[in-house]
Amino acid sequence: MVQNKKLQLIAPTAGEIVALNKTTDPVFSGGTMGEGFGVEPKNGDIIAPVSGIISMVAETKHALGITTTDGLEVLVHMGIDTVGLKGKGFSVSVAEGQEVKKGDPLATMDLKVVADNGLAKTIMVVITNSQEKLEGLDLVEGSTEAGEVVATAYAKNAKKRSKKKNYAELATTIIANVGGQENINSLVHCITRLRFTLKDEASAQDDVLKETDGVIDVMHAGGQYQVVIGNEVTQVYDAIMEQLGSDFESDSSQPTTENNGKNPISRAFGNLIGLITGSMSPVIGVIAASGIIKGILALLTLPQLGSLLDAKGTVYTTISAMADSAFYFLPILVGFAAAKRLGGDPIIAATIGGVLAYPQIVTWGQSFKQMFEIGGFQFQFLNYTYSIFPMILAAWMAKKLGTWLKDHLPSYLQMIFTPLITVLIVSAITLIVTGPIIQGAANGIADFINWLVHVSGWTGGLIIGGFYQVLVIFGLHWGVVPLVAQQIAGNGESALNAIISVTMVSQGAAVLAVAIKSKKVNMKELGIAAAISAFCGVTEPAIYGINLRYKKVFISGLIGSAVGGFITGLMHGSMFGFTGSLIGFSSFFNTKSPTDLNSFYAFLISSFFALVVAFTLTWVWGYNDKMTEGKKVAKKQRPGTN
Repeated sequence: MVQNKKLQLIAPTAGEIVALNKTTDPVFSGGTMGEGFGVEPKNGDIIAPVSGIISMVAETKHALGITTTDGLEVLVHMGIDTVGLKGKGFSVSVAEGQEVKKGDPLATMDLKVVADNGLAKTIMVVITNSQEKLEGLDLVEGSTEAGEVVATAYAKNAKKRSKKKNYAELATTIIANVGGQENINSLVHCITRLRFTLKDEASAQDDVLKETDGVIDVMHAGGQYQVVIGNEVTQVYDAIMEQLGSDFESDSSQPTTENNGKNPISRAFGNLIGLITGSMSPVIGVIAASGIIKGILALLTLPQLGSLLDAKGTVYTTISAMADSAFYFLPILVGFAAAKRLGGDPIIAATIGGVLAYPQIVTWGQSFKQMFEIGGFQFQFLNYTYSIFPMILAAWMAKKLGTWLKDHLPSYLQMIFTPLITVLIVSAITLIVTGPIIQGAANGIADFINWLVHVSGWTGGLIIGGFYQVLVIFGLHWGVVPLVAQQIAGNGESALNAIISVTMVSQGAAVLAVAIKSKKVNMKELGIAAAISAFCGVTEPAIYGINLRYKKVFISGLIGSAVGGFITGLMHGSMFGFTGSLIGFSSFFNTKSPTDLNSFYAFLISSFFALVVAFTLTWVWGYNDKMTEGKKVAKKQRPGTN
């Protein structure tokens, strides 16, 4: 083991890997000898679980010691109480002082001889100087073959990773293991994930990426190959784009090879989720920040606090403009992001978004001013500030029309006439046809969901609270984000978002319990960072870093969020801003009625119980340091890859 690296231990033989505390010998199971694992063997051929020097061969041949280059002392003990056999049934193929490589033959054990003497055949692999040298040990239980990696040890003397990480090195590793630059159609990122569209996902090396420092997990979902990074995703994304170079052209409209000829409905759904994600994820940060500012302004105008700010004053109006700008000009931001996702012209799409956000159009839209009338059917202006879906479709139309014009217009006319024709035609279609239809449908769906959540009360809160974070596992929660935005845009509140908020608190509480309870330094560091992230509204580091690895922790979080959702629904809590979790407390103040604190009280009570329930369940039932790290959750195939 070298500094700043993990030591992987392989199975010394084929069989069933079990946690040390599940073995029958009290000395080993109690941890007296150190951390490690047991193997219920299928055969008696024993290989070296680590590389190092043979430091000990028992006179009775039933045990051997290996010292690694990093000073870890690994004991391989064959059978329980087999010392009494005095070497009968054992043969050793190594000698003290001999160097061995991981996987080299060590010994053989006659399982029949051991069984005939009424002894347990369990093979123990234990790091005997764990207390001195080891931070922690992660283990995967279950059936294994000889030579498979089954445990990862972390040495105490491993150097802390530099605060200034080498993002360029990580970027190089990621590019190579997604199949190289030639396999990348497009790349966008959200708050925690790199979202690749690959030509052939089968070329990507999932296992290599999952074991890479700086990568939390890998997902196949929503029509994308998702590499979960965590809070540093922007820096990694920038490093990757720098290495891809200015000549790299995002061709996300190109279908992946994996999808060709397969379920068109599932493929279309996957592509839609991918487009929504690519359009919304770049702007989600500014929307969240704007929501916090608006909530704080509402807090400062509360009469209960002495109305610290005058709602008609210059300071309030100026800061309110800062908060409102992201929502007011949302069509421009979404158009720009959607065009980049589609491989279109972001400036043209942003210009079309500017048409929808133009002050006079907004004014006419607020009063439903009539454009014209055909056969008694009136065409009216609508207000598209806060809107998302009409602009995504407009960006798609602009991409298609722009591509057609480039193929049919002479090159000397393209610079002026491509944007001229595209802006005129797409803006007109959006204002007259697609905008009213989509906006009406989106408002209707958003209002219906809001109404349904309000009416269902505790039932809806319990169900949504209990299962929402499961969507996060597969990245499908991005399909809900536009609906929440549409609800806030339509009537200024979202009951759905209030329930979603408490699920973030609960997962954060679960991972915080792990961080506080664990004595493993690496687990504490990861847990604290993940808890802070969850309390700031981003749960992926908690879910992928710890909670899903120890499934009871994730389940504890789900139970806590179900309780919190139940209380939110029972109290008919709602949110008036976008940002959730603890950092989003200000989003629960009703900006239209500052004295109405029902939703804020619902936030306080539901968050408190979600935090207490998730934390307590994790502490008592969900986690302890003797638990073994579970295998990765089986990933659902992305739509259309059956």
